[in-house]
Amino acid sequence: MTTIATRLRPYQSYVYGYPHKTAYRPLGADRPLLSELWAAEPKDALSLYAHIPFCEYRCGFCNLFTRVGAPEDLTTRYLDALERQAGAARAALGDGPVRFAAAAFGGGTPTFLTAGELERLCDIMESVMGAELPAIPLSVETSPGTATPDRLAVLAQRGATRVSIGVQSFVDAEARAAVRPQRRGEVEAALEAIRAARIPVLNIDLIYGIEGQTEATWRTSLNAALAWRPEELYLYPLYVRPLTGLGRLGADADADWDEQRLRLYAAGRDQLLANGYEQRSMRMFRRIDAPAAAPDDYACQTDGMIGLGCGARSYTSGLHYSFDYAVETREVRGIIDAYTRTTDFTRAEVGRRIDGDEARRRHLLQSLLRAEGMAVAAYRTRFGGEPADHYPAELAEFTESGWLDPDSGPELLRLTPAGLAYSDALGPRLFSPAVRAAMAAYEPR
Repeated sequence: MTTIATRLRPYQSYVYGYPHKTAYRPLGADRPLLSELWAAEPKDALSLYAHIPFCEYRCGFCNLFTRVGAPEDLTTRYLDALERQAGAARAALGDGPVRFAAAAFGGGTPTFLTAGELERLCDIMESVMGAELPAIPLSVETSPGTATPDRLAVLAQRGATRVSIGVQSFVDAEARAAVRPQRRGEVEAALEAIRAARIPVLNIDLIYGIEGQTEATWRTSLNAALAWRPEELYLYPLYVRPLTGLGRLGADADADWDEQRLRLYAAGRDQLLANGYEQRSMRMFRRIDAPAAAPDDYACQTDGMIGLGCGARSYTSGLHYSFDYAVETREVRGIIDAYTRTTDFTRAEVGRRIDGDEARRRHLLQSLLRAEGMAVAAYRTRFGGEPADHYPAELAEFTESGWLDPDSGPELLRLTPAGLAYSDALGPRLFSPAVRAAMAAYEPR
């Protein structure tokens, strides 16, 4: 019997947020005031995100909104604009109680900023936005070249509970194949500096599916990472996307590459499970004895998010919004320059409306892709119906393919190990027709 699993390729789309940003469009004359968007929104468990769109170099696989370097006073002008945006965002939240339950600095590479600039970024989050950084989980992304003791000291002193470092491979030849100019010695020095800073949670990102990578070299990277006993490890499949360095080289997916990535994924998963880690999602593994960094009652399925910076997204129940998005160098630079010149941040510029169907799809998708699964009762309470009634075809396909655990019971939808492995095929199956059409019509730039 042919199932959907045998018809679908396993690596279709990394679903880190829904709807995807390529489904966003300029809001034009309908640009709503932020104060109107947030007027009726719950504000007792918000997430706060700051986007820093600068890196030392662009990796061959990267399609994030970032630019290489920051000439002249660009980082200063960028933080000036971010502070203006923060003032507008905080004013839009109104005079009533506002509580941030979690915060993160991403990018790009936030630690591209100097130690003094990181101090200023934290000041903006606390003094302008009102976030109590030492009292909430604060995650910061870094890179081997920028994880320096002075920067890490600032983050530790300001309450960072987690540092995530993109290593991707401890094998120098694989780093070069991924167009990532780094050496293992630099990586090890950065990891030593992070551990010395005593930030509670260290996460290491690794990538599988690099050209020339074998199970033996993959285990080399896994063993090198495990030597640092990181509290978390993320294992990412390599993707080749339009306008990236690897995309320009003509690299493309085929069945052999799919098979390689599935094989390496299974090897990595099994090795981590055998070394005291538990799987939280297809990508995320956490050390079983790792201490909880801090209470975190933010729920990505339901709670709102304030995003600051020109690549950040903000979420309300009725609209997801951001600024323009691009990958190509000239386009990115133009958007950043326009952001630094902006003085009025009181309206949403680019986004996508979220109706009832999209909210249901997002809740189901973001819950189901977690290893713990989705409590049906929570879905029923929020949406007044059963997921099987709302999405019978999709859930039937998942069951037929062996992706849903038949032993989890009627009140829990949970993926099987095969379902977790196929998360990047399963997730896109839950995209709405309208979002699919918008993504298909998007022209990469």
